[in-house]
Amino acid sequence: MDAPETITEAVAFLEAEGYRDELVLRREGLTCAAVAGVHPFAHAVVDHTFRFEGPSDPADEAIVLGISLPDWNRKGVLVSAFGPSVEPEEAELLIALTRSRSA
Repeated sequence: MDAPETITEAVAFLEAEGYRDELVLRREGLTCAAVAGVHPFAHAVVDHTFRFEGPSDPADEAIVLGISLPDWNRKGVLVSAFGPSVEPEEAELLIALTRSRSA
């Protein structure tokens, strides 16, 4: 498959690959509606990363991540603002999550 051109295409691709849960960033780690508790960033695996810029505004950036959560035996999708429009606290969490990828 060619790289997705939209956020919707990226999410559809990941869902077709088995990434079913909608993930939420929290200071303590990742959460999803299907499981109680928080999955630590250090144990999460970022399998897919798609970055997007808005067609008319390069500052309108987003990121879509396909993430495996081995502690829960689940896979999910995280969609977030990225670049200048992301809140500083969320940027720190995204950095912590993506750094754990190479650990």
